[in-house]
This record gives sequence, structure tokens and C-alpha cells, in this order.
Amino acid sequence: MIKLYDYYRSSASYRVRIALNLKQLAYDQRPVSLLDNEQNSASYTAINPNGLVPGFSDDADSTGVLGQSIAIIEYLDECYPEPPLLPQNAFDKARCREISLAIACDIHPLNNLRVLNYLNTEFGVNQNEKMVWYHHWLQRGFQAIESLISRQNTTFCCGNSPTMADICLVPQLYNAKRFGFDTSRYQHLLEIEQRCLELPAFVKAHPDNQMP
Repeated sequence: MIKLYDYYRSSASYRVRIALNLKQLAYDQRPVSLLDNEQNSASYTAINPNGLVPGFSDDADSTGVLGQSIAIIEYLDECYPEPPLLPQNAFDKARCREISLAIACDIHPLNNLRVLNYLNTEFGVNQNEKMVWYHHWLQRGFQAIESLISRQNTTFCCGNSPTMADICLVPQLYNAKRFGFDTSRYQHLLEIEQRCLELPAFVKAHPDNQMP
């Protein structure tokens, strides 16, 4: 049995839920409340030393828990290859990773809850200033990805079926909208998001369809 330690609004957890659903894999969800700081509890850090969500384990491989969404998605693609979440062509695969990492490494960490909280507790940044910070990094990241996508003629980010890039994009757009960021200028990204949100795997993974 696959176990997924997650928080319903965590974009990293949201990515893994989408990937599991696309693979049509059953999984046991173990909620970890970020608002209650459960990710830093001794019981959870004993499972996942990163103190982050998601945490992932698979009884098919008893070597331990994985704690980074990109690593988990690539593990799933190697162990459960259908449908593939990365293109087969080497350049297309690299492009898919580029878009995925632009979100997972360039946008998401700067807007992560622990970073926003640190800005507040250590530097006295108020809520309005935090949103200026948050929106700045969203704007820079989304603009670059919109430019990349606009050069292609594909249904999804990297082809005509969802890949890891789409899996990363949809949760980041969800969080951006939740915090009042204007996404209307990113037409290609919104069109891809709409196509994704018509698919059962994305619908089932949506935060509104999870237990808080």
C-alpha cells in the first residue's frame, strides 16, 4: 500500500495526489496539519526528517520515505510507467523538467508557508508586504513559463497529454489565485489549467475535494 502524508492545501502534496490519480494508484492519505505545526512534531520528523509534506512510502519498496514531490513523481514514473509523466524524447523530457523545476524550485520555495512565516517573525514583515513579496516571485516565474509555453503548439505543457509540468503548474495556479494574484495575463497557462481541471485525476486531487 502506498502511504501519502499530506496537507490538503500544500501545492507539493497536491502534485503528488495528481500523479497518483493519473497512474490510477490507490493510496492511504495521512493528513499532516501545517497550521497546527504537525510537520515539525517528533512523530512526523521520525518518518520524514525534512519536516515537510508530502511524505511518501510504497510497500513495494521498503527502503523508507521520500519527501520531495519531484522525486516522488519520478519514482512513480519509473515504477508505474503507465501513463508516462515525462516525454520520451530527451530534449522534450529536459524541457518538461525545466518547467517543473521552474515552479518547484524558483516559485514555490519563495512563497512557502515557512518562508512567509519567517519573514513575519524574524523581520517584522506585515501582511501587505508579504503579499508584495509573494506576487513578485509569482509574476517573474509565471512570465517565464508563459513565454516557454507560447512557443509550443501542444494541448498541455509538454505534449498532448498531462506530464509532470502540468502536475506542477495546476497547484501553483491554485495557490496564486487563492492569494489574490491576477493570472489573467497568462493566457496559455490558463488554457492548460482549464484542460487539466476537466480530467478526473486533477478533479479528485483538488484541495476542495480533500479532508482538511
